[in-house]
Amino acid sequence: MSVWAVPGIPEIVAGVDLVEVIATALIADSGDAKSGGLEDGDILTVTSKIVSKAEGRTVQAADREQAITDETVRVVASREHPNGVTRIVENRLGLVMAAAGVDSSNTPDGIVLLLPLDPDATARRLCAGLRDRFGVRVGIVITDTVGRPWRRGQADIAIGAAGIRVLDDLRGTVDASGRLLAVSVTAVADELAAATDLVKGKAGGLPVAVVRGLGHQLADLDAAGARSLVRIGPDDMFSMGTKEAWMAGFDEAYDDVPLAKDTAF
Repeated sequence: MSVWAVPGIPEIVAGVDLVEVIATALIADSGDAKSGGLEDGDILTVTSKIVSKAEGRTVQAADREQAITDETVRVVASREHPNGVTRIVENRLGLVMAAAGVDSSNTPDGIVLLLPLDPDATARRLCAGLRDRFGVRVGIVITDTVGRPWRRGQADIAIGAAGIRVLDDLRGTVDASGRLLAVSVTAVADELAAATDLVKGKAGGLPVAVVRGLGHQLADLDAAGARSLVRIGPDDMFSMGTKEAWMAGFDEAYDDVPLAKDTAF
């Protein structure tokens, strides 16, 4: 497997055609106007920030807290600290993130970015557009950076995907020792996002990368997108922060305690 970043992506503004922008950069980098240097089986990862910019998903920085509120479906945890309040929330995409994914990095002064409206739909458009433009079968992953419970630091994950199998279900196969695998399902799209972040970086102006050598993970455009990676409902064993879970348990236990009619507080 090989991974490289695509240079030459300009600053993105609302309304630009990302297929054309990415295609132009690929051609300039490879010198091949016919294929853009792409081959069947290549997978491109695209940082969500340029998608948000192209879609005009910007708000004034002064409105950041309200934007977080507007993007929030459910508060998972909230903590006060010397610099304010950190909110870990489920946003309208089903993703659990700090500040609902509202971000001010790599944006003009006074502007913050919201996540794309429908990253899977955008991934399908990009995938279809690049397949048509260059005549090769490629996949697309749209990435964003998140913190991780129980782990320090951040990593990139897939928030949108098209043309690839986002999960590689190994259940029913055997390991190197011949033991049956019962629970192993690899999050291919997330691993692609994290791997390509190593070459894109956070401050290098390299929002697009190419992965070669995983063509067996490609799929049709109507394959399940990154939304299918999100645990929801009964599958979510950690739907609240520790403090919030403790308070919910306390309240439930308190409600079950019968009080005498003359109890006074």
